[in-house]
Amino acid sequence: MKTIIKTDKAPAPIGPYNQAVAANGLLFVSGQIPADPSTGDIVTTGITDEAKLVMENLKAILTEAGLGFDAVVKSTIFLTDMQTFAQVNEVYGSYFSADFPARETVQVAALPKGVNVEISVIALKD
Repeated sequence: MKTIIKTDKAPAPIGPYNQAVAANGLLFVSGQIPADPSTGDIVTTGITDEAKLVMENLKAILTEAGLGFDAVVKSTIFLTDMQTFAQVNEVYGSYFSADFPARETVQVAALPKGVNVEISVIALKD
């Protein structure tokens, strides 16, 4: 059985997918981009601001599922420019206190809506 997780405190999906799906004790959170949840506007004021909004969007979805970042076991970071890795890594790391999740960070040619960063996570639900 699967449970769909959705909240208006994170951006609505821009395609045929859900913000997150819980199944078999895991929560699969779709990639989040720096979109303002209330307006849908893309934040482009710099990679640090963009990364913070991505993490806040992830936080809102995790919270809706009754979880926090301590439940995250795997994450994937997509960047359009690996030169921004240090800034994104600093923001990302500030949301975890210990026992960091497994992760990969990859540079991609492009991301939806022309953003510079997208992050997805998998968390333990129980």
